[in-house]
Amino acid sequence: MGIIAKQSFYNVLSIAFAFCIGAANMLFLYPKYPGKEFQGLIVALLANSNLIQPFISFGFQHTLIKYFSDCKTDVERDRLLWFAILFPILILAFILPLYGFYNEEIFEFLSNGNKSVLRFPILILSVAVATAYFEIFFSWLRVHLKSVFGNFLKEVYPRMLTLILLVLYAIEFIDLDQFIVYLIAGYYLRLLIIITYCFKVHTPSFQCKLPDGWQSMLRYSSLIFLSGAAASFILDIDKSMIYSLSTDENVAFYAVALYIAAVIEAPGRAMFQITSPLVAKALNENNEVRLVFLLKKSSLNLMIVCALIFLMINLNLSDFYLIINQEGYASAANVVIIVSLGKFFSISMGCLNNIISNSKYYFYIFWFSISSAILAVILNYIFIQSHGIIGAAIATLIVIVFINLCKIILVAVLFKIHPYSKKSIEIFMSTLVIYGLIYWIPTLLNPILSITARSILIIGLFSIPMYLFRWSSDIESIFKKISSRLF
Repeated sequence: MGIIAKQSFYNVLSIAFAFCIGAANMLFLYPKYPGKEFQGLIVALLANSNLIQPFISFGFQHTLIKYFSDCKTDVERDRLLWFAILFPILILAFILPLYGFYNEEIFEFLSNGNKSVLRFPILILSVAVATAYFEIFFSWLRVHLKSVFGNFLKEVYPRMLTLILLVLYAIEFIDLDQFIVYLIAGYYLRLLIIITYCFKVHTPSFQCKLPDGWQSMLRYSSLIFLSGAAASFILDIDKSMIYSLSTDENVAFYAVALYIAAVIEAPGRAMFQITSPLVAKALNENNEVRLVFLLKKSSLNLMIVCALIFLMINLNLSDFYLIINQEGYASAANVVIIVSLGKFFSISMGCLNNIISNSKYYFYIFWFSISSAILAVILNYIFIQSHGIIGAAIATLIVIVFINLCKIILVAVLFKIHPYSKKSIEIFMSTLVIYGLIYWIPTLLNPILSITARSILIIGLFSIPMYLFRWSSDIESIFKKISSRLF
């Protein structure tokens, strides 16, 4: 896949490294030093910040990607960038007075009345602003097909920042209030770094004139903003509702389980950084052949890689929690299994989401997101009260399946295409058989040895059908290059 395969590979390495750092934070440093209550507080604060972020960015990070390939000259592209940068400032000029007058009511609503969260309203708003502008500048890098460094800043940087702050907290060099201050400062340093790098890639000339077609851009941003707000709501409402209906500890247990399950998404997150602008270009050029190629290839390659990750995570889960050895965290093991099923289904669709969001049918995303957000609130409220954090996982799975089925049906009807093939069935069936075979293998005395032995067996068994049925020449070529360099 050329540039897609190359940048996706480097992005996967960044995300894998980021997950390793994040695992150290979530599974060892947070529980051992500040404690589960502190961990739950920080997770809830950042979750609430993610709920506000779409209101500031207003979907302009997606507008840059959709309309960039439509711009024929550098002047038009520069106008598009400045439009995306300056418009959120107008939004902030509207939001800040509201915050000044109604800050107590706003954060009372966001915190569900939790007094610990109410102590740090500045973190919620400050991180939301920094993250919103980071996403806009990261999109500018993506349309120039320079996603690797931006992806490093997006995935590795915040986890490394948290790691450093947790170590400083552990040695009592900083307290909780200082932790919050340095966390905010770190997010703004990241923003400064990506702005500098963006202007190095392409230094735009200042354009005070609105870009051509700015009205359609604004309509697109408005709907994407509403869809993004609903999507962020879906992602974080479970943690916020657990925080409200349960305890700080349960938020920590649930957050760790979600973090483990999210590893399955890593290859997709890496690939979509580069495929999104390519999909937008294919749509703008009405290149149907290229569009089908991108959809089928991304779906197939992601299914292969993510099926292997799914097996390695869920079949080693009990040993993994033994290594963590923190009281209470293993109670969320079933959350990992349930949520990872939904993640695998999502990732199997390939770049289907990019096709909808960058096409003229993008408005459907809004209705899908709104209905899913409503469904998420109802299901989380019902299932959290009856089944605790397992209920939140079940609610998440139902919402994921619902919205993804809607998207698959939409693309099948409007574009007459879908992401799956005969090889998709082969991958699914092989994954199911391997899971059934290895599930019954008992744990060895040493959990690290058990994980190592079981992982080698999983890779060996998975490699047999992959090479026998020749699922993907792209993945085979990557393995051959790695093997040639190592041996």
